[in-house]
This record gives sequence, C-alpha cells and structure tokens, in this order.
Amino acid sequence: MKSDVLKKFQTTIMGGAIIIGLAQVVSRLLGLLRERMLASTFGAGETLDIYYAAFKIPDFVFNIIVLGALSSAFIPVFMEYWNRDRDQKKSSFESFKIANSLLNAILLILVVVGIFVFLFTDQLVSLVAYGFDEEKRKTTAELVRIMYVSVLFFGASNIVSGVLHSFRRFIAYSLAPIMYNLGIIFGIIVFVPEYGIKGLAYGVILGALLHLVVQLPSVIRSGYKYKLTMSLSLPGVKKIGKLMLPRAFGLGVTQINQVVITAIASTLVVGSVAVFSLANNLQYFPISVFGVSLALSAFPVFTQAFTENNTSKFVLHFSQTFRRILFLVIPTSIVVLLLRAQIVRLVLGSGNFDWEDTILTAQTLGFFSLSLFAQSLVPMLARSFYAFQNTKTPVIISVISMVINVVGSVILVQSMGVLGLALAFSIASFVNMILLLAALRARLGDLDDHRIITSTLKIILLSLLMGLVVQGLKYVIGPLVDMKTFFGVFIQTAGSIFGGGLIYISLAVKLNFDEVDIIKRFFQKAKNQFSNSHK
Repeated sequence: MKSDVLKKFQTTIMGGAIIIGLAQVVSRLLGLLRERMLASTFGAGETLDIYYAAFKIPDFVFNIIVLGALSSAFIPVFMEYWNRDRDQKKSSFESFKIANSLLNAILLILVVVGIFVFLFTDQLVSLVAYGFDEEKRKTTAELVRIMYVSVLFFGASNIVSGVLHSFRRFIAYSLAPIMYNLGIIFGIIVFVPEYGIKGLAYGVILGALLHLVVQLPSVIRSGYKYKLTMSLSLPGVKKIGKLMLPRAFGLGVTQINQVVITAIASTLVVGSVAVFSLANNLQYFPISVFGVSLALSAFPVFTQAFTENNTSKFVLHFSQTFRRILFLVIPTSIVVLLLRAQIVRLVLGSGNFDWEDTILTAQTLGFFSLSLFAQSLVPMLARSFYAFQNTKTPVIISVISMVINVVGSVILVQSMGVLGLALAFSIASFVNMILLLAALRARLGDLDDHRIITSTLKIILLSLLMGLVVQGLKYVIGPLVDMKTFFGVFIQTAGSIFGGGLIYISLAVKLNFDEVDIIKRFFQKAKNQFSNSHK
C-alpha cells in the first residue's frame, strides 16, 4: 500500500517537484559541504583554480553530446513511442530499442572524442586557461585526462535518467546527484591525503559511477533491458538526432561561454577562477532546489499536453509552475543579497579560506543574486519549447545571451575584476528569460498573463517587506552574539531568515495567495491518499 501511494505521489507535478526538490536540497547541501571542504583544504588559490578549470573540458563534451540529447529530444520522443507501444500492446517495445540505440551510440561517440581529448589535452587546456603558467597548465591537463573517464559513466547514467524521468520514477532519478556528491566528498576525505589534487579527480569518477549504479534497480523494474544494439535507422533515433542538433549547438554555445569566462578569470588575480566558481555554486542552490526541480517535474506534463494538442492544459500548468517558482525564488534572492557575507562565512569560511576570500566571494554572490529569479525560470521556459519539439528557438536566444555575457564580461572586468563576470552573467540571464518568455507568448498567445502579473507584483511587495524584516533582525541580532564565531554568525543568519520567512508566509496566507492554496491542497490530498491506503 505504501508503495502504491508513493508511486502515485511521484507522478503528479507537485509530488514530483517535492521529491526532486527534497533530493535537490540534500544534494545541494552535500554540494555545499563539498565546497566547504574544498575551500577549507585548499583556499581560494591555485589548486582550486586548477580543479575548476579542469572541469570545463569534460563538461563541454558531456553537455554537447549527452545533455543535448537528453534535455531536449530523448524524453519527448521516448514518451511518444512508449505511449504508442503501450496503446498497441506491443510485445517488443520500439521505445526501448530507441533508448538502447541512443545509449550505445553516445558511448561510442564519447570514446572516440575521448581519444581526441587525451591526445590534445595540453592544447585544449591552453585555450581554457591561457592565463595559467606552464606548471598550472600541466597539472590541469593531468586532471582533465583523469576526469574524462567520468563522462562515460555520466553518458550511460543520463540515458537511464531519461527513461526514469519519462516514467516519472523521480525517487531513483533524484538519488543520483546525491550519490555523485558523496563520491566527491569521499575523494576529498580519502583520496586527497593519498594522491593530492589527483584525489579530487578520482572522487569525481567515483561519484559518476555511483550516479549510474543507484538508478539501475529502478530502471530494470520499469521493464527496460539493456541490449548491445545500435539501430540508427529507427525513425525515433533519427528524430532524436534531428531534434538534438540545435540543442547540442545551443549547449555548445553555452559551454564556449563558460570556457571564455574561465579563460578571462584565469588572467585575473590568483584565485579568481575559484571565487567565481564557488559563488556560482552557492547561488545555484536555490535555482536547483526550486527552479530546476519544478521544471523537471513539469516537463512530462508539458510534453503530454503537446501530444494531446491541449493548449489550455499546457497554459494551466505553465502558469502554476511559473508562479510557484517566483513565489519561492524572489524572496530567496533578497535573502541571499542581504545575507551574502553570512552565507559565505557559514558555508566556506574555515581553514585556508581567509577573510579576503570571504569578502570577494560574498560580493560576487551578491551580483549573482540579482538574476536568481531569471535563472530559475529559464529551465522551465526552455523545456516549454522542448515539449513542443522546438529546440531552435532556445538555441537562438542562448546565442544572443552568450554574446551579451562575453561582451559584458570583457568590458566589466576592466574596472570590476571577477565581480564584472558575475554582473555580466546576471544581465545575460535576465535577457535570456525575457526573450524566451516573449517567444513563447508569441507562439501561444495569452499565458494566463493577468494572473502571472498580479501574482508577481504581490510576491515582489511581500518580498520587499520581508527584506526589511531580515535587514532589521540582522542588525538587532548582530550585537547580541559573537560574530567572530561560527555559532554567532549562524544565529544571526538563522534568526533573520526565520523572522523574515515568518512574515512572508503569514502575509501570503493572509492575502490568499494561489501558490499557498495549491501547496496546502496538495499536502491535504497526499495526506488523504496515505490515510485511505491504510483503511
């Protein structure tokens, strides 16, 4: 009975979002622990510059080859063929043949590309981190060669994730990033003392392997069976290939953008790559917990609405998801902006991560926080187009955003240093969101505009009131505790967030926010389902 309730729970948008969101919270908390351990062990210096720069090349390959297929093409096409197989009651599912063919093709491509990467690592590193000296480039190249092995595991794992996502088996799917972070943490604790900086790369490989292994039992129970086949002539495979090319190009543009930003940061003072990466990872916490989790859980429903040619259903779920994201992210962005120094001190401020590192990272985080709402909406807006099997529009918009980011970075770093990178990133993210929203509205017309605008204005007003409370409590609590200790900073931060959050939720309930009612109805429904299953 419990398993039936859980299965039904994870197939709803809100249920899937809660499962993904909770897992994202755990994963991101582990990610913060990972960042704290890295900062404490190495500080914002050469070692972390090398570590983060080394990630760029494996990430580039993974995002173009694997993520390009999974995020935009595989899930809609797989669901289309799965529904057809199920309706026709076929004994041999073509949808699984498509999954196996794509998996094997991706692994083969990754091996071929891997040979190229191994042969030309030094030249690639010179492009990614041209501001590094010869010794730093050599060490970076060594890490790239080790880390690339993880891409093979991620290639297989993400196709498995796509199958689970299509079936809305969000529990196993959501455990994967948790295991990935645990692998890296294990590497920091066990491998680094033995192998030095290479231990970090070994931890990445372990995490990628665990990312795959934890999903296998669930995907096997779904009926999927792996076969060594590669039928590239299947219509479904051809369709995925056609759909993924624009998305792969768009991700390539995004990755080139990341490479350029890393290259620019490598020319700044030592530690700039680390500071930018640490601040970026911190700001991604609320984006992944709120924006990404809601976008991922809504994607299958968006896709189903498209296959049913039901625009009103799409608009309904789009509006709800849009407003939920803003309801959670706008107040969060204000909290991050007001408590940026405290957040950095709590998460990273220990060991070799000194006060100067803390201040610079906090300032960088502040500029990132300006676009948290935009960054959180982009995953859902992009997936709205993917659900329509339109991958070209997000690609064109991502190219425009990349150009703005790169040009802005080159201009702003002249006077702002690493802070200019974060500000340019925020400006580009805002443009990305606006253009995606405008393009979607041009295609579908009214997206429940009145309700979205009304809710947004109310959320902004409440968030500003909450911000006043947070700022006031910050100054009230500060003199009452020892701000030189972790405990003192924690009390100030927690007290300010609790007081501000209490005001925000209370006013939201008082004003009868739809988002609060939706969440309350969901939990009541979940409670009733759970109670009925035990009768």
